[in-house]
Amino acid sequence: MSKGNIGVTSDNIFPVIKKFLYSDHEIFLRELISNAVDATTKLKTLSSVGEVKGDLGDLRVRVAIDKKKKTLTVSDHGIGMTAEEVDKFINQIAFSGAEEFLNKYKDKTEAIIGHFGLGFYSAFMVSKKVEIFSQSYKEDAKAVHWSCDGTPEYTMEDTIKSERGTDIVLHIDDEFTQYLEDATIEGLLKKYCKFLPVEIAFGKKKEWKDGKEVELDEENIINDVNPAWTRKPADLKDEDYDKFYHELYPMQMDEPLFHIHLNVDYPFNLTGILYFPKIKSNLDVHRNKIQLYCNQVYVTDEVENIVPEYLTLLHGVIDSPDIPLNVSRSYLQSDNNVKKISGYITKKVADKLAELYKADKDEFAKKWDDIKMFIQFGMLTDEKFYEKAVGFALYKNLDGKYATLEEYKDQVRDKQVDKDGNLVLLYTNDPDAHYTYIERAKAKGYDVLLMDGELDVHAMSQAEQKSEKLRFVRIDSDTIENLIKKEDTAKDTYSDEQKEGLRKAFENLLPNDADKLKYYVTCEAAAADALPVFLTQNEFMRRMKEMSAHQQGMSFYGQMPDSYNLVVNTAHPLIQELVGKETSEEVQEEVEKDGKKETVTKTVYTLANEDERMKQLIDIALLASGQLKGEALAKFVNRSVELL
Repeated sequence: MSKGNIGVTSDNIFPVIKKFLYSDHEIFLRELISNAVDATTKLKTLSSVGEVKGDLGDLRVRVAIDKKKKTLTVSDHGIGMTAEEVDKFINQIAFSGAEEFLNKYKDKTEAIIGHFGLGFYSAFMVSKKVEIFSQSYKEDAKAVHWSCDGTPEYTMEDTIKSERGTDIVLHIDDEFTQYLEDATIEGLLKKYCKFLPVEIAFGKKKEWKDGKEVELDEENIINDVNPAWTRKPADLKDEDYDKFYHELYPMQMDEPLFHIHLNVDYPFNLTGILYFPKIKSNLDVHRNKIQLYCNQVYVTDEVENIVPEYLTLLHGVIDSPDIPLNVSRSYLQSDNNVKKISGYITKKVADKLAELYKADKDEFAKKWDDIKMFIQFGMLTDEKFYEKAVGFALYKNLDGKYATLEEYKDQVRDKQVDKDGNLVLLYTNDPDAHYTYIERAKAKGYDVLLMDGELDVHAMSQAEQKSEKLRFVRIDSDTIENLIKKEDTAKDTYSDEQKEGLRKAFENLLPNDADKLKYYVTCEAAAADALPVFLTQNEFMRRMKEMSAHQQGMSFYGQMPDSYNLVVNTAHPLIQELVGKETSEEVQEEVEKDGKKETVTKTVYTLANEDERMKQLIDIALLASGQLKGEALAKFVNRSVELL
């Protein structure tokens, strides 16, 4: 037996490892399994170059719990270690055997996971004592037993071990007894080791028979050693991709819309599969679904630093040994490779979408509503993605027909250009609420888009900024004559004083609430067959309020009261009848003119004894726009009966 001190520079190294090196205690199992897989991969490499002779035999990594002894054991049949190697790779912290092996066999070896040489020590986060039993593959090498209780002191001695490989035995601390529970360990293995390239066995398979769970003779293999992303696209069918999707997300009921297989080896190594799920609303609920792997070892599902924010709405797997991780492989570190990989993924996604659109526009249109939010999010946040996506981003009209922006502009240009040369695209976000306005637009031969998505307001504003003489206006934001103003706009014959009297009369009957709701009355000639009174909402202010719900720095607009214009249609016979019943009187008013005060005579028009009819007209306007509710609606019904 020999004794010695582990080669560290400070006695405080173990507290540092336990508290600060790893963000989660559960990482210890991933690290130990990764080491076991590395040992197995090294053995395969040595066998491939002839340094290990004969059949390699059973290469499974096994995990076992002994509740009585309070131990958790990770066993492999890999390369094993001699006493000298234990002293070199275990007793000298951060001397990575993986790194040394990679340098020696860099042209021959398969993927080696470990690089830092610290993973083994994560075992001390949950253990009061750790033991190693190892038998090297080398002939005549003696088995070695190493033991340490979490201080810099260790013991190491020769022992007897019947099989090649290494057993790591963790004596679990009383504070962490959850790691002696089968369900906990199986959950961690499935989280971190589900796709490792060497079979991981944990206990026996179980099944239900005669109303109870029974254990079978067959070992319970945790992982898929050959996951879809490691295979060539030519070897996979659509059903293989769908099967793998449900392997990644067993609780996901919907099928993915389509997928992208990533496979690049220069200037960096990257493989993976990205899936497009159905996305209709609520951006955050779908995030953190891309899983990041490093040589098939799960790292994280928080990949915001490696893919643009909008790509986090996708599902799937990214695997790259070139993604820089911190020493505990818990999170990403920033460097140029990350930017290159991010740019590659963005281009690959955009190219795939463009390819799908060109291949079958009708089939692409069928999926548009489910991917619309993702594409709009990308266009709004990534200029390069916008440049590619503008060629396949679609707009849908109320007839359910889809077109790109350029295609749609060509379709409506003949009729929807106003007198100033602006192309006006009409839209609604609620066809039922805006039915009256839509019918007026259709009567003039205009087309109306359906824009009811969460990001539609932002997308329209972006399109306006990038196009000359293009405006989107919601169908209820003004009279249809004003929305697309032609030269032959109707004129009325009433004086400003008459219209002012009419305006004040209606204004006095409106239910204004200065803090929440504000109505403004205007009098203008719309059309004789339009409603006598109707509501419009200013496009700019309404759009700013909608955008403030999703965009920081715009809360000012969100705090402003909703405002509407009540348009009194002076071309309608009912309004003309009311104007005909106006009474007028001459009043004297003092005004300032050229710096001098003088008295002038003005004619003031007022409406008398018309409150019920005017109130009815106001309520009809409120009802048509979905704003007449509760007590006001009940009064309207009663008044309607009385008027009849």
